[in-house]
Amino acid sequence: MSETGRLETMEPNPVWVEDAYADTVDLLAHYRTELEYHVWGGDWCKDCRAQLPDFGAALKTAEIPESRIHHYPTEKEDDGSKTGPGVEEYGIEYIPTVVVEKDGEEIARFVEEERVPIAVYLADEIRAAL
Repeated sequence: MSETGRLETMEPNPVWVEDAYADTVDLLAHYRTELEYHVWGGDWCKDCRAQLPDFGAALKTAEIPESRIHHYPTEKEDDGSKTGPGVEEYGIEYIPTVVVEKDGEEIARFVEEERVPIAVYLADEIRAAL
């Protein structure tokens, strides 16, 4: 975990159904020591509260080391822009955003919402990249 704090919304969902995502978990587990996960979110954000607990559960089930999961608590300014650690460096405009890196290079990015859960979306992107 990064030094920037911890997102409570990344606490794994206790009722997440692992069996429904076996392929996703297998892929994440396969690369558990090779990839870094950078997660921007806000405990105040409804999208983050809806999506990040399941992502946290997928990472936990895949046994991703905590040292490879970096939390970046983000605040929302009056104009809607986001502020917080790494926001400018990574070009974060919407949350949740998850950036996956291998050897310091971005290989996948989830931004705000997709038609599938975060873990499934990223697993597909990782599969395509590697």
